[in-house]
Amino acid sequence: MTIRLYDTSARQIRDFIPLTPGCVSIYLCGATVQAAPHIGHIRSGLNFDIMRRWFAYRGYDVTFIRNVTDIDDKIIKKSAEQNRPWWSIGYENERAFNDAYAALGCLPPTYEPRATGHVPEMIEMMRGLIERGHAYEADGNVYFDVRSFPGYLELSNQELDGLRQPSEEGITGKRDPRDFAMWKATKPGEPSWETPWGRGRPGWHLECSAMAHKYLGSSFDIHGGGLDLVFPHHENEIAQAKAYGDDFAQYWVHNYWVTMAGEKMSKSLGNSVLVSEMVKHWRPIVLRYYLGTPHYRSTIEYSEEALREAESAFARIEGFVQRVTELAGGTVAPADEVPPAFAEAMDDDLGVPQALAIVHTAVRQGNSALAADDKETAVARLAEVRAMLGVLGLDPLDAQWAGEQGQGEDLHGVVDSLVRLVLDQREAARARKDWATADAIRDQLGQSGLVIEDSPSGPRWTLGPR
Repeated sequence: MTIRLYDTSARQIRDFIPLTPGCVSIYLCGATVQAAPHIGHIRSGLNFDIMRRWFAYRGYDVTFIRNVTDIDDKIIKKSAEQNRPWWSIGYENERAFNDAYAALGCLPPTYEPRATGHVPEMIEMMRGLIERGHAYEADGNVYFDVRSFPGYLELSNQELDGLRQPSEEGITGKRDPRDFAMWKATKPGEPSWETPWGRGRPGWHLECSAMAHKYLGSSFDIHGGGLDLVFPHHENEIAQAKAYGDDFAQYWVHNYWVTMAGEKMSKSLGNSVLVSEMVKHWRPIVLRYYLGTPHYRSTIEYSEEALREAESAFARIEGFVQRVTELAGGTVAPADEVPPAFAEAMDDDLGVPQALAIVHTAVRQGNSALAADDKETAVARLAEVRAMLGVLGLDPLDAQWAGEQGQGEDLHGVVDSLVRLVLDQREAARARKDWATADAIRDQLGQSGLVIEDSPSGPRWTLGPR
């Protein structure tokens, strides 16, 4: 068994060889908490949650770090616009992110450090870089000298000549316009911390280099994040960490975007879809299916139609799980191992689409067994399906979705009572061979969004696709 991952730095799929046998260390760039999360933000968390689950299934002890950027230019700008403390905005949105991760079934990270909690570690790193000649202070700002690090831009495969760093407004004293700020001198009304170079606040890139060093040491296995972070963020992280003396990440894994009309989903474009709103209209487990089952290196083009298709596909899986569970007279435990074809797909750069095809094949086989009244085969397929869904975080019988199943329970009971009255009328019509009335009742229920299924134990209703 060898897990293989696409390494952005190598531009190819590589065999995964951990630094410490049996252990995996992962650092994921998490939320910048200037606003509530849209589904594009949460896709990254979902992709790496599935990675983490697969490593755990394969027997690895996983340390998973996901940071929170709770101070940056955007948060400070929002603070001024809303006349609110910067930390209030950050904390409110940090909670919104954690609620969204939890709603979509992401396991909590091993540690979730905040940038503002690690200023001492940043100061230590800057001091070391200045001593080594890789950084310098000017007007209270501390800059990284990109020409001092020969490996700069190897991750993004760019040329230094002609490179322009993203705009860093209001900072002065750069020796070279391509140098980037690790620390920004204080400005009136902005939060600041004391350093040997005066009061100021962290630059975006320094925090991750410092926190990865603190929690994972000078070398760790996997650094992850969205594709948009390759430059400048991850490129600058590498420069700081390696110039400081760390080996840093051995593999770089990047997930692709959720787009709308071909553009990356972002708040600045006004095309974001907030998770807090989406879960009011779609079941969270369906959102997880929609966002988590495409390959992490493929773009998801958002549309209502695509979400409805995901809902229908998951309903087929969930319906099979429910039918066999009822037939078995109780919960069927997941199998101890997933099918070999599923494992092969997941080992090959987390091939979730190919793995999901194995799930649907098992569901079809199980449904055929149900039609043939082959209970033993149906139960065996359900055990396999639950094992595979568990790895993907999509097992509808898992305790993590218990809260979702409980949502609207009182309302479900009322609707069930009303639907049962109508179904009783349909059964009476069938008993007297009034097929026209029975079919009309079924059609009317279908137009109301209900799917009626006749089973050996009587008719059963479920909500149909939207």
